[in-house]
Amino acid sequence: MEDSKLPMSVRSNLLDLFGQIEREFENLYIENIELRREIDTLNDRLSADGQTVEGGDLTKGALKTKASHSTSQLSQKLKTTYKASTSKIVSSFKATTTRAVCQLLREYVGHRDGIWDVSVSRTAPVVLGTASADHSAMLWSIETGKCLLKYVGHAGSVNSIKFHPTEQMALTASGDQTAHIWRYMVQLPTAAPVPEVSAPCDEEVDFSDKDEVEGDPDGPSECPALRLASATLRSHQGVVICADWLVGGKQAVTASWDRAANLYDVETSELVHSLTGHDQELTHCCTHPTQRLVVTSSRDTTFRLWDFRDPSIHSVNVFQGHTDTVTSAVFTMSDNVVSGSDDRTVKVWDLKNMRSPIATIRTDSAVNRISVSVGQRLIALPHDNRQVRLFDMAGVRLARLPRSNRQGHRRMVCCTAWSEDNPSCNLFTCGFDRQAIGWNINIPALLQEK
Repeated sequence: MEDSKLPMSVRSNLLDLFGQIEREFENLYIENIELRREIDTLNDRLSADGQTVEGGDLTKGALKTKASHSTSQLSQKLKTTYKASTSKIVSSFKATTTRAVCQLLREYVGHRDGIWDVSVSRTAPVVLGTASADHSAMLWSIETGKCLLKYVGHAGSVNSIKFHPTEQMALTASGDQTAHIWRYMVQLPTAAPVPEVSAPCDEEVDFSDKDEVEGDPDGPSECPALRLASATLRSHQGVVICADWLVGGKQAVTASWDRAANLYDVETSELVHSLTGHDQELTHCCTHPTQRLVVTSSRDTTFRLWDFRDPSIHSVNVFQGHTDTVTSAVFTMSDNVVSGSDDRTVKVWDLKNMRSPIATIRTDSAVNRISVSVGQRLIALPHDNRQVRLFDMAGVRLARLPRSNRQGHRRMVCCTAWSEDNPSCNLFTCGFDRQAIGWNINIPALLQEK
């Protein structure tokens, strides 16, 4: 290595990557050894059982046929189980045959600190919303990247932003222990040409951590500011980390570091229910798009499903599927919940049977706020290591968004959000490099299947 011509930073990066690969294959090797031991044990049991069948001799007549048939069946079952288990373990190492085209279309630069959350409005005019640690939330023109409105009513970090399902209202959660509801009126500017920037999803060129985000450090110019909220939701005793609208938009739910989630009446701002039970700080909350269901995530390694469909019964179910902080859990349009964790896994659950996940995705970095597309049923995973990966609901890896010294995130990616109705940008990501990015994701094989 002393004769290597590679720069020290590149060599260190390579050594780190090879170390990760070695650890993954070491775990794989150990699991395969355990599987082989189980097979040997089961084979020994089969042989012992076969020798005592009705006290007969296995080398004669019907007993031999019966034992051979039983042995063959169990042997085939063991082979199938071993193959399935091994395939599941190594699935993350296999490259998908689907070639996804991932194109970076627009960068939204103007925040003065990291961006925690990104969301797309559900009513016209369709705008992009971002929530930042710089105590502000911004609304952006998706097509031009221009800031349309800056909300500065919070006295702390703005940790999440969600748009009302039918009205021009936004809901933001903050470190000032409150959530704000505020109305906005914006006019979209004329669309500007979109730069032609594209790359295959699995190509990557590293960059220096010293690279800074381009743009005006004082924020976007000529961006109107809004300071007053229409309503303020109070009652938490800690940071409000996330907030979301219940279906219909008449109620809102908040999640806090005080270990509780609160349900509010939007019109009166009054507390309706306090959802307690988590043992540690909450990290996220999400509502079902069509039913009165809420899922909350926590640092206690669990997520909880709260059911408000029956006004007289408010049931709760606790799910322990992770070994570290559950950073987010989101609903799909169907009967699924997808959870992500700092334990570097993402799990897909069936609401009808939540005893065990129907798919598990193992990654090489902690997972932050995930999102699931409605139409194509794709999961977008933002990672601490600056990567964004795409998977299907079966846990098959489809793509990795390009990241180089010219494009992509330069710091931790905090959140992803799909916008399938937009003809250009259908995926948005944000991170602690103070920017949000709009992507066009095209997966031809999946589109043909649909």
